[in-house]
Amino acid sequence: MSLKKIIIIDFGSQFTQLIARRVRELGVYSEIISHKKKINFKSKDILGFILSGGPLNVYQTKKVSFDEKILNQGVPILGICFGHQIISKELGGKVKQSKYREFGLAKLIKIRNSPLTNNFFSKNGYSKVWMSHSDQVTKVPKNFNVVASTNNSKYCVIQNNIKKFYGIQFHPEVTHTKNGKKLIKNFIFNICKSKKNWSPKKQKDKIIKEIREQVGSSKVICALSGGVDSSVVAKIIHNAIGKNLTCIFVNTGLLRKNEETQVIETFKKRLKIKLIYINAKDKFIKKLKNISDPEKKRKAIGNLFIKIFEKYSKKIYKAKFLAQGTLYPDLIESKSVTGSQTSKIKSHHNVGGLPKQMKLKLVEPVKYLFKDEVRKLGKELKLNNEILNRHPFPGPGLAIRIPGEIDDYKINILKEADDIFIKSLFKYKIYHKIWQAYAALLPVKTVGVMGDNRTYEYICLLRAITSEDGMTADFFNFKKDFMQDVSNKIINNIKGINRVVYDITSKPPSTIELE
Repeated sequence: MSLKKIIIIDFGSQFTQLIARRVRELGVYSEIISHKKKINFKSKDILGFILSGGPLNVYQTKKVSFDEKILNQGVPILGICFGHQIISKELGGKVKQSKYREFGLAKLIKIRNSPLTNNFFSKNGYSKVWMSHSDQVTKVPKNFNVVASTNNSKYCVIQNNIKKFYGIQFHPEVTHTKNGKKLIKNFIFNICKSKKNWSPKKQKDKIIKEIREQVGSSKVICALSGGVDSSVVAKIIHNAIGKNLTCIFVNTGLLRKNEETQVIETFKKRLKIKLIYINAKDKFIKKLKNISDPEKKRKAIGNLFIKIFEKYSKKIYKAKFLAQGTLYPDLIESKSVTGSQTSKIKSHHNVGGLPKQMKLKLVEPVKYLFKDEVRKLGKELKLNNEILNRHPFPGPGLAIRIPGEIDDYKINILKEADDIFIKSLFKYKIYHKIWQAYAALLPVKTVGVMGDNRTYEYICLLRAITSEDGMTADFFNFKKDFMQDVSNKIINNIKGINRVVYDITSKPPSTIELE
């Protein structure tokens, strides 16, 4: 029996998966479908449609395809940003380029009540919402009325309660919109009449079923790093196919201090999962020699990583699949997962670095999940907290935390600095308050004075952020005594660093990692 669901039509927004995530958080199953793909309208399982934002405008008809049948199915529709504009256009309204663009927070002013905005506004009829648009609706379709406006968007929230069609110019799916989750909740429960049918257990059962269907009796090699993502992937595949899984752990030389020992201990001894350890440190360092461009770094690491797996796959009889801990943010920042028009931000080693002639087929069980969802899944799989609560660590490792060229000397001093930083977070009992923290080594030397002697050494950058999903992030506000303590320890204990700085940039405009 198939699940009742909310369908999200993806027009290429980098926040599309956030919409799906919010729906799943509320306990309702959701699926993302590209606006270019046909929809099975005969399905009685569709409770409602949500149309995402996107980078195009509604008058780029050659690039924007929209199945008008969506408007005639008798189910509720919520259009967000671009989705709001295309609903308006298709139903006879008008959309034009705005004289004033809206990016960031805006003040939304209530005009009338709506089932969509129930308990959304404050008592004085205002709400803070997150905008990201340069076009706007200038005329609403027939039988629509205005629910709320901003100074720059007169028709910011519109509705047709008879047809249950709703359009909003802002993004309720991002955390910056106050009460955004309440608006989505109103839509899926009050308007679409959904019932809770989704949970980590059902998610686990669904993924295990999909793995068994994809893999059959073939053997799978899991690309294991010891981080949350690959650990959860290894455990759920092991639950699905048992001994047909072999984990391969490659020491790239770009791991955190003593990480290889911890991984071997956890998987071989604790979880009893078949593990092959490969020390390829020298190969990776050689491969990265004289490479400073971040995209070339990622692709070099990704290609070598896969080649090593291909080599060892030949030693595993019937090995046909390679499992990876790719997450949805990786895909979003690399390419659109649905084939919709979207902007590439950077390659991820699990995504953009894959060679075209890869001999192993990919198994990516958590590629549509966010980090917090993966942790919930891991808890359902009964993985220990030591694994589940670790901060994210990038696939290319320390290579993208050393801008510019890489060598053993830089790697070693960075490992020591990062170790001091992370241990200090535990000492001060703030590690678990932070989404991700790390030390980076900047390719800049500055003058310092130590013991009346001149030094000319590298700058260590510290970064610590808070986030719910990795799509947006803010810097963690450390106390002065903590920063002084960490800075002193790094400078006094590590020869090669004479200056420590702290990154206070949010995401956006920056990314979490430096490269």
